[in-house]
Amino acid sequence: MHLIVLFTMFALAWGLRSTWTEAIEDTWIDRWDRTLAIFLLPPLLLFTSSISIIWMGPHGRMVWVGNDWLSYNVAIGFLGFAVFYLLKLTEAGWRMLQQVRTYPTTKLGGKNVRLLDLSTPYIAQIGFWQPELVVTRYLLDTLSTEHLAAALAHEQAHYRYRDTWYFFWLGWIRQITNWLPQTEAMWQELLVLREIRADRWASKQTDPLLVAEALLLVVQSTAVFTENCCTAFSQTAPVTRLNQRIEALLAISESTDAHARKLPVIERIDLFQRDHLRSWTWLMLGFLPLLTVAFHT
Repeated sequence: MHLIVLFTMFALAWGLRSTWTEAIEDTWIDRWDRTLAIFLLPPLLLFTSSISIIWMGPHGRMVWVGNDWLSYNVAIGFLGFAVFYLLKLTEAGWRMLQQVRTYPTTKLGGKNVRLLDLSTPYIAQIGFWQPELVVTRYLLDTLSTEHLAAALAHEQAHYRYRDTWYFFWLGWIRQITNWLPQTEAMWQELLVLREIRADRWASKQTDPLLVAEALLLVVQSTAVFTENCCTAFSQTAPVTRLNQRIEALLAISESTDAHARKLPVIERIDLFQRDHLRSWTWLMLGFLPLLTVAFHT
């Protein structure tokens, strides 16, 4: 019976991921909510079903059907793989953060940043909940004061929304569920929405055209770090993602101040954001496999 439960959750996870399609015509917040829900719900179903199977053990019966060791071992194997990969990514991220903390510090916008002596324009947050802002000397020497302020405002938005922390966990989920359909496409969608959110917040601090110009100067630079705690802050952006960000910034620039305030904006990643609590009722569905414990004897 456990094997039937596990197979059912696997089929449901596969089916949910298969339903996702990119909907550029939707608002940013609708795109965010829908993509994040379909991205998270399948692995949550797999996690809770595996936990419930391990909890019940390989012995006993569910309803009228006996249980077996195969599903029990599969559940242990899946959770073991997920925990192993989490520890591996955490260790890699910690090593990178320790490396960054060996760089000298300088003042930028009244804040301490880590200075990297490289001949490429680069600025990014590195770390987890309390990341370090890394900039290259070439960036400081190349960008004008206005463009540098726009780039800094964008990075401050990432810090404000704790993107390094949340996308560490999302990146981990991406790694352990990359065998499910649409995983990479949905990951790219979450990345572009993350950057649009940061661009919009930065455009409230300065001219959105300056943000767009700074984006073009920085975003296509050579990656400094090959991996950034699986958060993709060091990867070169695809052209499609860059185009969406530029179009979003131009839309802000062309609108009046009153109209700009009405444009949809992804303000937070909090699961229980007050204005969008109903969008997260799907989270309860992910815990349904735990109810199967009640039918175990």
